[in-house]
Amino acid sequence: MEDVLRPLAVIGGSLAITLSVGWAVDRLLRRTDARHAETPLWGLLRRCRFPLQVTVCTALLRGSYDQTHARVVREHASGIAQFLALVLIAATAWLAVRVSAAVVESSYYRYAASAHDPARVRRVRTQVTLIQRVVTAVVGVVAASAMLLTFPAMRTVGASVLASAGILGIVAGVAAQSTLGNLFAGLQIAFGDMVRIGDTVVVDGEWGTVEEITLTFLSVRTWDERRITMPVSYFTAKPFENWSRGGAQKTGSVLFHLDHSAPVAAMRVKLGEIVRMSPAWDGRDWNLAVTDTTPSTMVVRALVTARDADDAWTVRCEVREQMITWLREHHPYALPRITTATVQPPRTSPESEDRRLTRLDDDLSKDGTRQA
Repeated sequence: MEDVLRPLAVIGGSLAITLSVGWAVDRLLRRTDARHAETPLWGLLRRCRFPLQVTVCTALLRGSYDQTHARVVREHASGIAQFLALVLIAATAWLAVRVSAAVVESSYYRYAASAHDPARVRRVRTQVTLIQRVVTAVVGVVAASAMLLTFPAMRTVGASVLASAGILGIVAGVAAQSTLGNLFAGLQIAFGDMVRIGDTVVVDGEWGTVEEITLTFLSVRTWDERRITMPVSYFTAKPFENWSRGGAQKTGSVLFHLDHSAPVAAMRVKLGEIVRMSPAWDGRDWNLAVTDTTPSTMVVRALVTARDADDAWTVRCEVREQMITWLREHHPYALPRITTATVQPPRTSPESEDRRLTRLDDDLSKDGTRQA
């Protein structure tokens, strides 16, 4: 009977203590979050409840499994200890990642709530994201190394591994040159303020918004919901357009190719009416001027300002559509006309043409005689 009750007591006691600790910690965090609503840290730390329970339960079992005196435990004591050690290391790493993520996200939310510059908020968001990814990678590497060191064979070969570390480092550096380049490029982007999450960029002729930045790649969401994934080293080696750097305000232009008889003054008045009715116009400035001419048309450019690239695109489309509609309805002569066919001259013989010219000369001579 004791062989059954003792394992149940050990395992049941560990589970009971784990559930109690998890409940107590969650209740404490909930009450603290209610008292300090100005910071989301305590609410974010509640996400760590499950990894905390796994860590506590594994630690309790790791320290008390040999007290069960069960036959299975005695026969496989080393294997059980090895398994519990691996689970404990993994759970501890998981808990550390969750706690660090909560602290970093809380700091970002508090800064974003108090900051008034959207560009600085995007910059901090990019840095926070990459810092969190670096912390996760470091914790993962340390946890994996600790798990490997729990095996006796790995501790035995440790000396030989350290002895050959120089050669392995050179080989790894050559093999992972591209990966390391992207890694350092990601850190350079994060702290060099070259591009940030939420920036509007033009890359290889594609216009979109930076959606994600990792240590190795960058994702751009285009206007038609496509995703362009590029290595971060591209942004440190090649030129690209960043429409959000230095401020999100933009000036958009609309070109009209019109007939030379187009009413430019009336178009200028109509443009003012259009932009004042557009919610995408930020109210800063607008202008209309003739910028170029050709033998058949003239180029009229309308300039409008907007709060950001998206609003600039919207107000440009509105100006283009409404101005063309207004010209078509009230000034159709201003629209350019394209000749699609040439008029062929009448077919006449050379003799008839000579007789026509002779009669024309005679008529002109008679008219001159009468006037004299």
